[in-house]
Amino acid sequence: MNGETLTRADLCEAVHEEVGLTRQDCSALVERTLDLIAEALEAGKTVKLSGFGVFQVRSKRARMGRNPKTGEPAEIEPRRVIGFRASQVMKARVDKGHSS
Repeated sequence: MNGETLTRADLCEAVHEEVGLTRQDCSALVERTLDLIAEALEAGKTVKLSGFGVFQVRSKRARMGRNPKTGEPAEIEPRRVIGFRASQVMKARVDKGHSS
């Protein structure tokens, strides 16, 4: 892996090293997995990955906010946002990695 960011290429390389499929097959596998997650979220479904966490789509209602430049009130349109809640297993792994 390069630097501090995990990329699609890093995921593909890790799958290639672990499973032994061709790099092209690993790339297709990673892309398809990410596509399935994205499609489920687009449809408003919850994506639960055991031992990792839950991705969930939430609807936010319209509300009044402020333009940070002018301070004028501005309406914020209703929208859907993605939330992520890490599993207890993942929280423990992250905490353990931080303390070492």
